[in-house]
Amino acid sequence: MSLWVAGQEGRRHFLLRAAGMVIVGLCLALAFPPFDLWFMAALAPGAAALLVRDQPLRRSAIFGFLFGLAFFLPLMWWTGMEVGPIPWILLGILQAAFFIALALGMTLVQRLVGWPIWIAAVWVAVEAFRGRVPWGGLTWGKLAFAQADGPFTGLAALGGTPLVSFAVALVSGLLAWLLVSADTRSRLVAAGAAAAVTLSGLVVSPPAPDGDTITVATVQGNVPSMGLDYNSRARVVTENHVEATEQLARDIQSGQVDQPDLVIWPENSSDIDPFADPAIYEDIDNAVRSIGVPVVISAIIPTDDGQNKENTSILWDPETGPVDTYIKRRPMPFGEYIPMRGIAEMITDAVARQPQDHVAGDEVGVFDTGVASVALAICFEVGFDEIVRDAVVDGGQFLAVQTNNATFRDSPMSEQHLAQSRLRAVEHGRTVIVSALSGISAIINPDGDVEQRTELFTQDVLVSDVQLSDETTLATTVGAWPEWIVVGTGLGAAIAGIVLLRRRPAAEPEPPKEPVPVAAGV
Repeated sequence: MSLWVAGQEGRRHFLLRAAGMVIVGLCLALAFPPFDLWFMAALAPGAAALLVRDQPLRRSAIFGFLFGLAFFLPLMWWTGMEVGPIPWILLGILQAAFFIALALGMTLVQRLVGWPIWIAAVWVAVEAFRGRVPWGGLTWGKLAFAQADGPFTGLAALGGTPLVSFAVALVSGLLAWLLVSADTRSRLVAAGAAAAVTLSGLVVSPPAPDGDTITVATVQGNVPSMGLDYNSRARVVTENHVEATEQLARDIQSGQVDQPDLVIWPENSSDIDPFADPAIYEDIDNAVRSIGVPVVISAIIPTDDGQNKENTSILWDPETGPVDTYIKRRPMPFGEYIPMRGIAEMITDAVARQPQDHVAGDEVGVFDTGVASVALAICFEVGFDEIVRDAVVDGGQFLAVQTNNATFRDSPMSEQHLAQSRLRAVEHGRTVIVSALSGISAIINPDGDVEQRTELFTQDVLVSDVQLSDETTLATTVGAWPEWIVVGTGLGAAIAGIVLLRRRPAAEPEPPKEPVPVAAGV
């Protein structure tokens, strides 16, 4: 009977912890747009750590997977809007698999002294690998990207998004330590350290821009319909941007708007190759001539063999036409190219919507426009540390993010994407111009504040003075080295936890002993 009761109690504890991990994953999703409850990101890692504390590794693995599913499925539900639920669910499962390693790591490092530090290191290590594998990785869901309005944002100027994620996870671990500490001194240390880390982000800021001021306009031409159907009317999309640019030129002539020095068009503003279509070429050229300044446009260009495509930014001069190009270095798997196409075709017929793959470029995106050097990132590239950093290091004086979010309609994707651009502004001390096909376009100051923005699915133009900068933040200067040091620290701590596990297994409650009969007279 006692064994049966113990088994029932064990199952109850397992189910309670599993339910707790699901709740924690859902709460972490609330830290990101559209909810923007940034403090949830400073609670979830510690709560998850306590739920796997002193658990068998097999259970921790299950808990971690549930945590990941509960986080990624609601965070990225918009990925299935046009292609159905199967790709969305498979993406959630893939990303949740990384949380198995996260949970195992958090279980192991809690055997070490100073475990809140090691938990933060493990979290950053998992983010680092998740952002690189497979197929180039996915950075969506980084703790840092939930902090655009939080107190940790300033730390991006010191160590980039990895330091922000580390600080958030560290504070969360310290709060967990506060809860389980048995003595007052430890609780005071945990509370004080958590407060100090949180406040540190408020006192750090990127260096002020040190260059000239230019005027930049971004054109949001809008699309004729939501979703993937806009692709069937690519000519209309381009004409929308031509018309909006020509209207901007008329507004300048009438004195309603200042003359810009540079204009940015969004990703996919010309899905028709202007080099192969004389009418599209002429329309774009006329629009650029009407505004009288260089325009950064975007076009989908076939490769030389015609088998695939390149997502290409083009610097278009009003006098000489196209003068420079940048090909997207990080096409998104399953969105712009299909890995393992044969297998994917057996899973979903949505693969047929991407008959040609986008081929990655190999050159850093920087345009010398004559008035400024522009660092370029196309759509999801803004989520990858090295893509943005490379462009700033190569001379980018402000950052232009060209994006097409029309596929995801009015979902939270656009707000989540905007939050990533805000972190990049602080990380590199640069103004960021987000140019979106159908919204959200925005002007983001170097401190991460949004100066101007558009609404979704409207035609609009933003014009703003932008101070250029040649200053570099510490994050820009040191690059990825701090991240890899933290990754090594997290792996080392996990290994140390494995060693301790083998030497001193976690204590498990022993079954009650039967009373030993005592002989009479003894």
